[in-house]
Amino acid sequence: MIRYWLTFNLENFADPPFGIKLGCGVTALSKYDALKIVEEKIFFNTAIPPISSIIGDIDVSSLDENHIIPNMSSPTMRGIWFPLGYQ
Repeated sequence: MIRYWLTFNLENFADPPFGIKLGCGVTALSKYDALKIVEEKIFFNTAIPPISSIIGDIDVSSLDENHIIPNMSSPTMRGIWFPLGYQ
């Protein structure tokens, strides 16, 4: 399993899902699997906004300790771990 951190270009995205302005954390089998999970769980099979960056094998301790780390679930299981509510 690989931990991914995705950020999105929301400039032209009218109504982004709750909580993704800081980015999205997902654990998956591959980059393709991570994108599929994000598409299904956060965007409910609609168009994903352009991805600004995708970092594989992210060290979660490098993420924002005031906003992200206290508001994430365990990144050890397959699925969305940030933002909360999309498991």
